[in-house]
Amino acid sequence: MVRADQRSGTPRPSVWLEDRERGGRRGGGQPSGLDRDRITGATVRLLDAEGLEKFSMRRLAAELDVTAMSVYWYVDTKDDLLELALDRAFGELALPEPDSGADWREELRALAREYRALLVRHSWLPALVGRFLNIGPHALRFSGAVQGVLGRTGLPEHEVTGAIAAVFQFVYGHGAVEGHFRDRVASTGLTADEYHHRAMTEVLRDPDASDVVGRSARIMEARGGDTVEEMLDRDFAFALDLLIAGIEAMVARSRG
Repeated sequence: MVRADQRSGTPRPSVWLEDRERGGRRGGGQPSGLDRDRITGATVRLLDAEGLEKFSMRRLAAELDVTAMSVYWYVDTKDDLLELALDRAFGELALPEPDSGADWREELRALAREYRALLVRHSWLPALVGRFLNIGPHALRFSGAVQGVLGRTGLPEHEVTGAIAAVFQFVYGHGAVEGHFRDRVASTGLTADEYHHRAMTEVLRDPDASDVVGRSARIMEARGGDTVEEMLDRDFAFALDLLIAGIEAMVARSRG
């Protein structure tokens, strides 16, 4: 189905702003056993298994063992489904209790780790985060938790959004790259450590790249970590500590 706003080129709003629940809104004839929640769950599973590029309404219908038109009973477009899947994924995040009284630094680290793991677990997610308004109920709860934690840092209110951007755009980038790396590794049939060793060995044979890559290898060796996972975790933790130290420095400057 193509709505008038799409034909005219008007920006599509959001499935969450349309405030509709298809099931039961029309007369009889709804597909038996099908509802929006089941469709969204199947969408997430397909995206995890096959990726964003291969996803289609026809493929989803086959997974659900229904016709494509049956799926359109509950959603107007593929974008609706992707937006619903995006918010379903955000529902997996463990969030701190409001007004928990815990140290904001530890809560910020916990939120950052949760978000990173989510982006890696669902490598299709980064492509959708900036594509939609991201105002589903789970995404809004995550945003509220982030605002609550950063609001307790002592930063002036006008600097809070900058701190959110610094931390969570870093996490977004790290998680997106790590997710793509893990997909690449999975496609080779190797473990992450085997892939890394082979890739570094081959690249170091290239005289045009050996100087830079060789220096990178020495830096990585100095950083430590016996496995790729350990190296990624150490880099992530240290980068996050740098950002937190920056927030603390900005708080001290605003008070001074």
